[in-house]
Amino acid sequence: MQAEVVPSGPRWRAASILLWVAALLLAAASIATRDPVPLFLALPLLLAPALAVASLPTPSSGVRLSWGEEGSGAEIAIAGRIEAEDPRMLRRLHLTFQRPSPIEQVRPPTIALTHGCLSFRLSWRAPFPVFVRIAPPVVTASDPLDLVRLTIPHQAPPLLVSRYPPEATELDAVRLRRTTTVPGEAPSRAVGRAGDFFSVRAATRSDTRRQINWRASARAGRLLANEFLLERTGDLVLVLDARPSSLGAEQDAAILSIARASARGIALGFLRLKARVGLAVYGEFLATVPLGSGRTHRFRLDRALETAVVAGAAGPDERLAVQLRRNFPPGVPTLLISTLASDGSRELLLHLRRRGFPVYVLSPSPLPLLFPHRPSETSDDRLVERLLHLVRRRSIAAVWEEAPVLDWTDYWSLAGLHALLTRPTSGSRPW
Repeated sequence: MQAEVVPSGPRWRAASILLWVAALLLAAASIATRDPVPLFLALPLLLAPALAVASLPTPSSGVRLSWGEEGSGAEIAIAGRIEAEDPRMLRRLHLTFQRPSPIEQVRPPTIALTHGCLSFRLSWRAPFPVFVRIAPPVVTASDPLDLVRLTIPHQAPPLLVSRYPPEATELDAVRLRRTTTVPGEAPSRAVGRAGDFFSVRAATRSDTRRQINWRASARAGRLLANEFLLERTGDLVLVLDARPSSLGAEQDAAILSIARASARGIALGFLRLKARVGLAVYGEFLATVPLGSGRTHRFRLDRALETAVVAGAAGPDERLAVQLRRNFPPGVPTLLISTLASDGSRELLLHLRRRGFPVYVLSPSPLPLLFPHRPSETSDDRLVERLLHLVRRRSIAAVWEEAPVLDWTDYWSLAGLHALLTRPTSGSRPW
């Protein structure tokens, strides 16, 4: 996907408008006093903006923009460079960067002219997990006096920035239940830890000593592990609660951003294991992505997560369960990502269980957003935070009667979810 900046006409700067006003005042003074001297002084002021437009580059003299995203964790570093057919034009280029919410700026942008190109670097920070698309910067050229600016067209792909907890893609210890294949469907040859030998790969921290291929490791000089094939088709449905709550529009948007980022990380982790992943976003109505796997399915999930927004009105709890049953088979392991801020959260899980969906809940707590820890917080703020924390624990305890819940307070870690899903329970486990 490429985004093209559409060129617009010349944009007059404030300095050119001041020149015109000064020229008109001098012309009026010349007429009032019948003195030609002010008129001769006004003539260069009137001609300067016109000459500035003539000195601008033509819209066909495009530039080439290449940029990429770096960094890890909460840090977002974006570096790029601009090349032009006429290197002299680079000195008159101006960049306008579009920073989406909720990304914060750490340091001002650095722009330097080096080696015949204009390079720039952005230092941003994500306060919590995000999944946003960053539009390319707008490139404008100006005249030597910076009286007029003209947008220069270019083609550059937007950057898709995704920041989620690293544990999201390390859920390989969670084994989804095998599903019954429908007519015309064959079980997938998924990579696992049992079955026929498949290949040798680089060892990871989760590999046991029995998986290490010691002979191959001795020859290669680094640890290598055996990879095996396992007949398995696992299914997982991710449900995002995009309904508005009593927290407010700003908090709801931040919580949904966290949910989208974590859902993408979890989906990538299970897709790497050759499992089938489905997505459901519930606002007033249900929008779904059917169960699937593969690279094309990953792009479908990314598109659905990117376009997910907080709904204008909240749909009833039973509607989610009914529409979910119409789109996904019963018995599929379901992970609900919701703040559980509404009073009917228990009824929502009850409806899902009645429709045959075994549910685990990942509940992002709104308290870290409402009360960010600062050194100057007062005792009254700590008391209010403590009371809200107790209310939150009481509501989570009530929901636990219907489904296991993780009260997610540290947005940059999903170690609690990993422990919750791999914890042994009585009876048959859906995971």
